[in-house]
Amino acid sequence: MNCFRRRRHGAAATLFALIAFCAPAASRPADTESERLSWVSVPGGCFEMGDENSYPEEGSAHEICIAQFELSRTEVTNRQFEQFVEATGYVTRAERGWRADEPGSPGIAIPPASAVFRPPSGGPIAELSWWQLVDGADWRHPTGPQSSAEPDWPVVHVTRDDAEAYAEWAGGRLPTEEEWEFAARGAGGNITMSLKEAERAELSAKANTWQGLFPVIDTGKDGYEGIAPVAQYPANRLGLYDMIGNVWEWTSTPYAPSHSRHDRERAGAQGLDPRQPGVPVGVIKGGSYLCAPNYCRRFRAASRQAQDLAFGTSHVGFRVAR
Repeated sequence: MNCFRRRRHGAAATLFALIAFCAPAASRPADTESERLSWVSVPGGCFEMGDENSYPEEGSAHEICIAQFELSRTEVTNRQFEQFVEATGYVTRAERGWRADEPGSPGIAIPPASAVFRPPSGGPIAELSWWQLVDGADWRHPTGPQSSAEPDWPVVHVTRDDAEAYAEWAGGRLPTEEEWEFAARGAGGNITMSLKEAERAELSAKANTWQGLFPVIDTGKDGYEGIAPVAQYPANRLGLYDMIGNVWEWTSTPYAPSHSRHDRERAGAQGLDPRQPGVPVGVIKGGSYLCAPNYCRRFRAASRQAQDLAFGTSHVGFRVAR
């Protein structure tokens, strides 16, 4: 997995128990052209969700029907998120850290920090070593306090609560997993790319993914090493950009280890990931710039992954539905 995970053992594990802080919503949504969300109408319809031929958590494939809704044309950008912060005074969890006595606290004080991907210099090594909890990393400073975010990059280092706070302020909500996948597929049909088809499809011309040997070498063949500004690659047939690659995107759906009714019931409202026992988790969709054919092959509409609700990372963002 490319997502940083919280572990339940060891003293360092408590550093990863970050949750989001929701500031009060302001009354005024974005009102300038560069900051306003652009909406795409997604017609209602039925489709076969999931994939039986790839990762086990993507099964079982099943038909589901979606009502008409709208989805923001791109991932929410730093420029758009900044307008929300200026209007509301909102402070993200990565900027805030933890007090030891907060509900859900790991029991110790944690300074403002967030998880940043830092590829190893000496070759492929243990997965968790690719991620570091960096003091001062947040949406304004994506790799640490000396870095700065570009206005048209998708906002990252946001928890699901952070994303929901923005969405509510902007007059929307987070999409469900079902809505997200339906829109990523172009609103219907059973067409999805198998792993081998995806590898042959010249992804570098279609999405921001990893080219080269992950996690050591990213050749930047697609034009970018790391995050790309939104809308740099062709839109899907609905006019939605970056539904695959660039950054993973939050949905409102609790994560379950499969689409089966049994697993969804076991997951409940807090979600369930057997690899992260006891950790509340939500579904993220779409893959990111860290997805590579030799590692995270999740550059498909059906791809899904568990993300700890307690924190964001340098490769997870969101878009808004209404």
